[in-house]
Order: sequence, then structure tokens, then C-alpha cells
Amino acid sequence: MTDCGLLLFTRFPAPGHTKTRLIPALGAAGAANLQRQMTESLIDRLGGVLAALSLQVYFTGGTLGQMQDWLGHERSLLPQGEGDLGERLRRAFQQGFASGLQHVVVVGSDCPLLGVPQVMAAFAKLRTHDVVIGPATDGGYYLMGLSSLRAPLFEQIPWGSDRVFEMTRAIALQHNLSVALLETLSDIDRPEDLAQL
Repeated sequence: MTDCGLLLFTRFPAPGHTKTRLIPALGAAGAANLQRQMTESLIDRLGGVLAALSLQVYFTGGTLGQMQDWLGHERSLLPQGEGDLGERLRRAFQQGFASGLQHVVVVGSDCPLLGVPQVMAAFAKLRTHDVVIGPATDGGYYLMGLSSLRAPLFEQIPWGSDRVFEMTRAIALQHNLSVALLETLSDIDRPEDLAQL
């Protein structure tokens, strides 16, 4: 699987700047701590496949030094850069393919049931499909996989809305891309989502 890359999108857990929709339920420090725990837990859950994959952590909301102090100096840590989520995702996929990867999967850090089975299924489906999507119950997605850069999938999407998955899938079909779906899982974004933990 040396041609497969896993990109983890996360945010530095600074109180007041991460998981802000959870602050009314958890407080600023509690929401940041949950962000930290979910990222660390996902990396632990994926430990069994990380030796066979190229893992890159794309971060926002902190400096490289802060990220190294948190996740260590041995990981590949890259800033997400400027722009909306679509621009940042497109750029990360582009960098992955430019580095020589043939199959790239991006995951978020806030899906507590995401683990090795979903990641391995995504890479398997990329052998026969153009796009793999793991839909989230809130209308977004927790995972996307591509075998080549498909820029339209990241354009004119209402990020943060409940139509992200629906519109992304529709754009893929409009461009005659074959789409494989994984199981629907829940993200932890709002106070009502906390029951999923």
C-alpha cells in the first residue's frame, strides 16, 4: 500500500477556537479537550494500518511548533493553509498526488466510530471507483477518497450545511465519476451529538 496516502484533517485544540458549537455544553476548555481527545483517539485506532500508509496530518489553528509539541516530531504535519474547506481539501489532495500517491483518502478527526475498517474499505473501493465518500449523519462526510484530483468536487459547496454530501455526490455524478459509499457515521459537532461518544 505504498501508493496509498491517508490525510487527517484536524485543528489545534485551543480553547475558544475549536469545536465552538460545543462550547455551550462543554465550555471552551472542555470543547478543546474533546477535540484533542478525538484526534489522539483516531490516530490510536488507525495505528494498525499507519505503518503501511503514508499519513499526513493537515492542521489549522496552531503553529507547527504547537502541533509538534502535541503530536510529536516524527509525524508529517502540514498547515491546511488559507481558504474555505473546499480549497483546503483540494490543495491537500493535490499535494498528495503530486508526491506520487495513487490513492488518497482524507478523514476528519471528529468521527468516533471511524477506524481501520472504513479506511481499508475506502482504499479497496478506490481500485474500482473514482470517488469514495463516507457520509455523515449531519449531511456532510467524514471521509473522501480519490484516485486523481477532481477539483469540481470542492467548488460551490455550502460547507458546514446539511447538503455537503448530497451536493458532492451530485457533482460527481454530473462529471460521470463512479461513486462508492461507505456506511453512514456520526460526527461530533453539536451538543446533541455528544450522546454518540
